[in-house]
Amino acid sequence: MRQQSGDASLLRKLNSAAILRVLREADVATLSELARSARVSRPTAEVIVDDLVTEGWAEECEEEAGDRQRGRPAKRFRFRASAGHVLGVGIGGSSLRAMLADLNGTITVTRRAPNHRDMPAAERLDQIVGLATETAAQAGLALADVTVVGVGTTGTVDGSGRVVKSIALSDWTGLDLQGELSARIPAPVLVENDMRLAVLAEHWRGAAQGRDDVVYLFTGDRIGMGLLIGGRPYRGAHAAGGEIGAQPNNNWTAFRYVLDYAMAVEPGELRSSRQCAEFAIARARAGDERAGQAVREFARGLAAGLVTVVNPLDPDMVVIGGSLSSAGDLLVEPVRELFEEYCLYPPEVVASGLGSECITLGAVRFALDQADRLLFT
Repeated sequence: MRQQSGDASLLRKLNSAAILRVLREADVATLSELARSARVSRPTAEVIVDDLVTEGWAEECEEEAGDRQRGRPAKRFRFRASAGHVLGVGIGGSSLRAMLADLNGTITVTRRAPNHRDMPAAERLDQIVGLATETAAQAGLALADVTVVGVGTTGTVDGSGRVVKSIALSDWTGLDLQGELSARIPAPVLVENDMRLAVLAEHWRGAAQGRDDVVYLFTGDRIGMGLLIGGRPYRGAHAAGGEIGAQPNNNWTAFRYVLDYAMAVEPGELRSSRQCAEFAIARARAGDERAGQAVREFARGLAAGLVTVVNPLDPDMVVIGGSLSSAGDLLVEPVRELFEEYCLYPPEVVASGLGSECITLGAVRFALDQADRLLFT
């Protein structure tokens, strides 16, 4: 077969990407190990590693004291995670959060800024860019130095990063969020729905590690859901996978139990649905039996709404996340019991340990996945 122009250059790039991938996945590796894993000759591996070191993508490991006693050991190298950084941004109803991470996913900076539901879109965009700029600057970086920016936002988000519909934030429906941020941020920007990023975070560093089929239930000021199918967040035909909407038989009116309890105990206090749930949970933990029953019925109401999702999807696990996940077994046990009654294969039910950081953490993982594609393609 006749060699075409550029074949040698392409092969060199493929070999470089292969060795860089091996370095990324290994703790440390010698030249011989890199050559064997990447299926190249040792001299080829040596030339490529020298280039990677010069470009800042790899570094030679320092010798340990024991190595010097054994004579001249083989050189060892590792991936230099600080050669690049990604930024994750979470856009919620009451706050904006940002995290900066190196290419190994180590979080180095975390910042937060207020967000108002009724804020005009242009003002909110300025807030997001300002937060991103400040987060990068805290690590001594400009936004142009960031490899990828991942953004998670409340609302239905299509494949182009446009907010198709948003109930939680005003002036957000119809916004080309990815386009608007790309025009303001000198780095690649990707936008995704917050619940899909939350379940991605659980799969990466949360309760769902090692599980490929997961239902994530967000509990807080609203009820949301994220689906992980085959190890990937499920988007659906119209990017609405996991969106709950209205439920028949009022299955999402579970909050009425904690609302009724809070009003009966302190009728003069005005509380949101989330605050009523938190109030009842706190009283239940203090031993109030009526509060405990209200929380139990609240949890069973959530589970009843989930049964029609769990039975056909047959997930390994259901993760209860959001601000109310701190209730732990007060929610988990009633949900598990109802699943035992009505599900053919009851999934494991756990409370998330990621707290309010789950969406931003998922945005970091989302950005890292894109960074990997840029590095190894």
